[in-house]
Amino acid sequence: MTQHTKPTITIATRKSPLALWQAEAIRDALLALHQGISVELLPLSTRGDKILDAPLAKVGGKGLFVKELEAALIEGRADIAVHSTKDVPMELPAGLELGVICAREDPLDALVLPVNAEHKLTSIDDLPSGALVGTSSLRRQCQLMQRRPDIRFESLRGNVNTRLAKLDAGEFDAIILAAAGLRRLGFADRISVSIAPDALLPAVGQGALSIELRSDDRVMSELLRPLHDGATALCVRAERAMNYRLNGGCQVPIAGFAQLLPVASGGIELQFEGRVGAIDGSELLCESGQIAIAGAAEATPDSLQAAEQLGESVADRLLARGARELLQQAYDNQ
Repeated sequence: MTQHTKPTITIATRKSPLALWQAEAIRDALLALHQGISVELLPLSTRGDKILDAPLAKVGGKGLFVKELEAALIEGRADIAVHSTKDVPMELPAGLELGVICAREDPLDALVLPVNAEHKLTSIDDLPSGALVGTSSLRRQCQLMQRRPDIRFESLRGNVNTRLAKLDAGEFDAIILAAAGLRRLGFADRISVSIAPDALLPAVGQGALSIELRSDDRVMSELLRPLHDGATALCVRAERAMNYRLNGGCQVPIAGFAQLLPVASGGIELQFEGRVGAIDGSELLCESGQIAIAGAAEATPDSLQAAEQLGESVADRLLARGARELLQQAYDNQ
């Protein structure tokens, strides 16, 4: 972006309805914050969007939903890219940075029933024996198979609207989607059960939007600064640090979820849990930890470093218990 008084900011985004909603939300926030700017979208199709006839784990590779957007940044066709943080690989191309982590929406997974379902559920345990559940996530499958080994899973790809249409057409007894996506698209009423983290730990970064930009674009960095949420950044730093140490991506059975919670002493703790599972549901490794956060949970350099170390320590304990072997099984199955 050129440094002039009334910049035009170009946002690279995927073409899916949810991705466009997210990019438009960032556009509207920038327009509300800064007078005299204009913002345009650059919708792009990614490899992950084009390959819909196979589970993501079978497609393989990292960055399935971001590489085309990053190319637009590197080539100067876009100034920023808006991502679902859970889709962003741990390593970014040279010259790019994940400069902004926005305040997190609902981080949980949601169980969704057909629109005409006659019965109500209060938990995943209420699903009938042998129910067919649609999800392409190995993370979801490995955790739920531990709790409900009788449930059958079938791959489900496509945007939110497509997945809901397949459910309502009778192809599945239930499907699992990220609650944040449903809420953002106006489908909050389709959430039958918000699945608690003890039953289904979310994906790393789930529910949080992030903004990628060129590392040397200080003007853009300043314009984006008000959108950064320090509390969410601390949580995401711990989660991504664990994933990086595990050499994981978004297509393997890894879960990680950090929360800032008050403690009895009156302070604040960053509490974090990580899980790695076997793809057949036969084993699920769980490790957790916590650190005290000084002050008002601001993302200071010291607190961010401490959050990163927390994520790494959880990863190291998972590795010591055999996480590498479980993840290798997932890679070998791709």
